[in-house]
Amino acid sequence: MTNDPALSPAERALRARAIEVAAEARAGAAEIDRTEAYPWPMVRRMTEAGLMGLTIPRAYGGQGASWMEAALVVEAMAAGCAVCGRIAVEANMGAIGAIMTYGTEAQKQIAARTVLSGDKPAILITEPEAGSAATGMATRAVRHGDTWVLDGEKTWITGGGVSRLHLIFARVIEDGQDQGIGGFIVVRDEPSDAPGLIIHRRIPTMGLRGMPEAEIHMRGLEVPDSMVLRGPGGWQRGFGRLMDAYNSQRVGAATAALGIAAGAFDEARDYALARRQFGRPIAEFQGLAWMVADMSIRVESARQMIWRAARMLGPDGFPDRMAAAQAKVIAADVGIEVTNQALQVWGGAGYSRDNPMERHVRDARMFAIAGGTGQVLRTQVAERIFGIRMPQTRDGWMRAEAAEQAVRAAAE
Repeated sequence: MTNDPALSPAERALRARAIEVAAEARAGAAEIDRTEAYPWPMVRRMTEAGLMGLTIPRAYGGQGASWMEAALVVEAMAAGCAVCGRIAVEANMGAIGAIMTYGTEAQKQIAARTVLSGDKPAILITEPEAGSAATGMATRAVRHGDTWVLDGEKTWITGGGVSRLHLIFARVIEDGQDQGIGGFIVVRDEPSDAPGLIIHRRIPTMGLRGMPEAEIHMRGLEVPDSMVLRGPGGWQRGFGRLMDAYNSQRVGAATAALGIAAGAFDEARDYALARRQFGRPIAEFQGLAWMVADMSIRVESARQMIWRAARMLGPDGFPDRMAAAQAKVIAADVGIEVTNQALQVWGGAGYSRDNPMERHVRDARMFAIAGGTGQVLRTQVAERIFGIRMPQTRDGWMRAEAAEQAVRAAAE
């Protein structure tokens, strides 16, 4: 991992702390993958080390860390254990950032207390028929006095079943009228809490097997009005502002992919120096040496793009949307490419499940999908470059408008 002079002493110290914890995580990463069990012991260790909720402001018990500092922690943890890296993303970026920026005082207190005690928040956006086109979501939140009643289905919810803090996005119906999309905060400390929040099933996954991905159903889920997260500008504009918080999550996902690639690179480099063929280390064979050199170049390119995105902030303090998209695209590609090349360096040994290489390949694959597919993000980048909305995006908005009309009709 690079010792870039651009890092401040505080950033280097934080990264060193994370690397130390990640070394402990690395020892158990294979067992987490084999058992598919959520790594509670490592979560407790990360909590003790102050790596959970570190971006929470000091006034609420956190460290007030920057997105850049959070990215350094995510990379270190993902290099040791991809699942722990993913936990570091969710505990420091995304939902917690949205609540700490736009939430009420009471909401901030609740969210900070929950995450700082070791919780990895869950953000509920994706639905069976609304993935990349989030505005097409059908989950409804209908107001009944001071209570909102949510009904709908979410899928591919990271941490479903282990997360306590949930940020649920739903279409807001007030006085029979569709008002747009809002966020609803649900804390579930015990299985008996929030009975309308149902963990329908866990989705078996190719990689990141210790992190549950779940289908979650809401059946008459009651949320008090005090737990509604309203972005500035009303329901319509507020959703866009809340989604700006997702740019930090996107930087985090990019960094997790980078960490997996960096860890695989380190292991491949060390193996190339130790493995001997024809009387000398295989690192001395030019074809393989060039492979490892290219891996190094790709890893460092992704790292610099991520660091740029983590430092390039918009008016609300979240990473710039285009910079986050660019970083996510390159890091997801690098994760796939470098882990595959690292496995190639190991040869047949890398193809064995006794070897971490095959796990790295499986773990890295998720990040070309989660947090925005490469295709959708490239479209966002192109739209910013040209200053136009691409045809498929226009179609998506038209479908979303049709969905809204259907919801209005059902409400009537």
